[in-house]
Amino acid sequence: MSEEQPHEELDTLSIVIPARNEEGSIESTLRHLHNTLNEHIIAHEIVVVDDGSTDGTWVLLQDLSEEIPELNPVQNTGLNGFGRAIIFGLNHATGDAVVIMMADESDDPQDAVKYWRKLNEGYDCVFGSRFMKGGATYDYPRVKYIINRMANKFLQFLFGIKLNDTTNAFKAYRMEVIDGCRPLIAPHFNLTVEIPLKAIVRGYSWAVVPITWRNRKAGVAKLKMKEQGSRYFFIVMYIWFEKFFSRGDYNKQTYRMQMERARTNREINSQ
Repeated sequence: MSEEQPHEELDTLSIVIPARNEEGSIESTLRHLHNTLNEHIIAHEIVVVDDGSTDGTWVLLQDLSEEIPELNPVQNTGLNGFGRAIIFGLNHATGDAVVIMMADESDDPQDAVKYWRKLNEGYDCVFGSRFMKGGATYDYPRVKYIINRMANKFLQFLFGIKLNDTTNAFKAYRMEVIDGCRPLIAPHFNLTVEIPLKAIVRGYSWAVVPITWRNRKAGVAKLKMKEQGSRYFFIVMYIWFEKFFSRGDYNKQTYRMQMERARTNREINSQ
């Protein structure tokens, strides 16, 4: 965990949710999330990306958007994939911070509130852990649990970090971090490790809070472990090489200097 830095207070939280054939879960997920954020008086938008659904997800999202003004459903009409859908949603998000959540109500909206408050303490990123004191999982598949623990132990060793739940998608970032981690290249579930590992390697501050996870009640899980192993390994090694061989070309300070230089040039050109 790195120390937080002074930051201006955040104004609006964007929630990005990828959704593919989630008509059995998405309505409950969105109503619960929206009500929780309103209860805690958090200005927000909810960007739900329909990622090539073949059921009634898109129609349901359009109907719900008439009830929930903060809901912004968008369709990814290009190549599909979990990572592509999240990147598409990030490109449409307008808040100054973002939380990535799942459509199946496995993530607790109260934890999103914890993320928001932690970001406002000055951290660039907030990561949740289901496997630390105060965290919990309910109905977690045994085989998936074993693979998850092995993968996260490997990442802890490889990058020398204490974070023990890197592979979980449910995380929060200041939007500056997302921009500083671009280009995002993982098209599938491997995006869940690309963003946090890039943020850590590039020097953004981060904190970890305990969270809870519940298995979906409807629909079918989209993650297929047999299909993802090599994709995860590629992204992990790509970022590992950046950590040791990029000589800081992509770090937080370099990005901020580039943004400041670009801002100065725009001001000069406008005079």
